[in-house]
Amino acid sequence: MEKKIMERSLNDDKAKEGVIYYDDRLALIDNISNPKMQKRQEVIKVNVFISLLCLRGSVSISINGEKKTLKKNELLICRPNIIIGNSEPDTDVEFRGICLSPEYIKQMTLISRSTWNAQQFFEKNPILSLRSEEVTLFNQYYDLLRSKLTNAACKHGREVTDALLRAFMYEFHDVLERFIEIKPHGYTSAENLFFAFTELIASSYPKSRSVAWYADKLHITPKYLSAICKETSEHTASEIINQYVVTDIKQLLNRTDMSIKEVSNELDFPNLSFFGKYVKRYFGCSPREYRDKLSQKFE
Repeated sequence: MEKKIMERSLNDDKAKEGVIYYDDRLALIDNISNPKMQKRQEVIKVNVFISLLCLRGSVSISINGEKKTLKKNELLICRPNIIIGNSEPDTDVEFRGICLSPEYIKQMTLISRSTWNAQQFFEKNPILSLRSEEVTLFNQYYDLLRSKLTNAACKHGREVTDALLRAFMYEFHDVLERFIEIKPHGYTSAENLFFAFTELIASSYPKSRSVAWYADKLHITPKYLSAICKETSEHTASEIINQYVVTDIKQLLNRTDMSIKEVSNELDFPNLSFFGKYVKRYFGCSPREYRDKLSQKFE
């Protein structure tokens, strides 16, 4: 069956709309009061790291099944493999952003190896309200990056870009500590396996609900994987898997163009009855009741 959630990466032509610079590592977005920005119903999985700053107006958007609004002086931070849909921008919106590929992120330790509590925080709180000096800081780095990337190439251009991005990330690491404590990664074998596990879940679609499936991909036993997860995050492997699966379900149930049966098929549930029981267990209601609550909420 053809999946209805499309994927976007830096190499996808459709992902380059509104982008002023891109290569295989990064992209710069500078969309200032673009009259072509319209409401979109497209649902996509974005395989890049996104930091998007709103300078004027607002944009309503669905992020992993939750409706959010990005307003002036707010920063949207999303890790790779989030699901975005149903954007509704103001006619007078101004924003700019930096997108990084997963491969490039792995070179940036502060982002790629943040702690589990930090990952959970940003999944629940992808939008941060910045102070005026923090907005200025973002714009200073953005303008400098734009200048270096769009002007004539220099001999050490790639190294300069790397250095600027590292400096930017260190400065914003300090900004983020205003919202949550980010502990340094310890690089133990257990932590490395745990992060490989969470990255595997995030990048999989549809997601297997079997601990054994992920353990096999990581070449370890299910029992050992569960022990690592409990030690690192205080959650079992099954609990972590289900967190991600529930996010995908929320996103698809929010879509009015998909029937409940289509959502069940999209996520590879064996049948509609099993899907209904799964939703009832984790949502406290049936798929139909969940949709009814959503429609009442936004009336």
